[in-house]
Amino acid sequence: MKKIFILTGEVSGDKLASKVISQLKKSRSDIKYLSVGGEHLKALGIESLYHLKEVTYLGFTSVLLNIFKIRKKIRETVNEVIKFKPDILFSVDSPDFTLRISKEVKKINPNIKIIHFVAPQIWIWRENRVKKLKKFLDHILLLFPFEKKYFDKENIKSTFTGHPLICNEEKSSIDINQIIKNQKKIFSIFPGSRLSEIKILTPILFNFVRMMNLKYNDLFFVFHTISPHMNSIKELIHKNKLKNCEVFSDEKIKHKVLKSSIFAVAKSGTISLEICNAKVPSVIIYKINIINFLIIKMLVKVKFANIINIIANDEVIPELLQSKCNAQNIFHTVDVLLNDKKALSTQILRSTNIINNFKTEKPAEIASSILINHL
Repeated sequence: MKKIFILTGEVSGDKLASKVISQLKKSRSDIKYLSVGGEHLKALGIESLYHLKEVTYLGFTSVLLNIFKIRKKIRETVNEVIKFKPDILFSVDSPDFTLRISKEVKKINPNIKIIHFVAPQIWIWRENRVKKLKKFLDHILLLFPFEKKYFDKENIKSTFTGHPLICNEEKSSIDINQIIKNQKKIFSIFPGSRLSEIKILTPILFNFVRMMNLKYNDLFFVFHTISPHMNSIKELIHKNKLKNCEVFSDEKIKHKVLKSSIFAVAKSGTISLEICNAKVPSVIIYKINIINFLIIKMLVKVKFANIINIIANDEVIPELLQSKCNAQNIFHTVDVLLNDKKALSTQILRSTNIINNFKTEKPAEIASSILINHL
């Protein structure tokens, strides 16, 4: 029996990996799996060595404070991968964690094929990383077509797959009217998947909701999260006495609610692509420790945080980062957009055109076929 070890470092990677492995399971039943994963891989019946929260750290200072824990986890994981003896180590995203493990695994057992999904964002910073990847990567799967030139330059095998999270979703039979009552317009909010992000952003977002409620009486706010954080956000909403809010973690419900939303406010990240793909106008927010922000600002080569804006080299989707990320600014930006139909349609049109350039018909199928070819 063939073996694949799936290595992720955070929720977005777990979600991407599950899309590929779900497709792979349809065509091959002779593969044994083990992982460092989360609830998405767990839903496919794949065991994880430990919970993702043990390795998911946000920002440079958090990493520094937890450096010994991280190193210990890397050593433990390398040992478990070697013990499992996989044909393929399939590492997904979180390069500072997953690629460190992949490098060590390759040193110990060169026969294990290393396939990595989601290229490190070398076009944003640390472009010299590509030369180092050449030593241990057998294949890299790319979300965006413009990334290929960086890997071709170093003769690293690469395949543009497209993004599995922006392919056409299967139609859901969920009746949203059973969830959202009183015929109110749905407003989606994505406060992040990490607990550290939620702690920083939810107080700001609750104040934003209060401001919106003073002007609009026909909105229903849906906070989208992952199941480990669902109850804590519900408790915070109850504590803050916000009546017209709900929290969902179910993926099928999320897509249905998002597609039915009139607007979204989201933490910068992969979710912004899903929002654009659903043709929903949005605003991007983000706030981290000031030291982390200054370090990132010194290192990055781009002006924007959001991939749509980076590709367009223009602020197609408004970004409210750091000091600009406060309830008053979010309210003002959203309020202006909601009352400007031309601006809303322009944002949707421009972001849709950009997304179409890196959309493929069956990204998960392309990725899974690469895995099969290396078995």
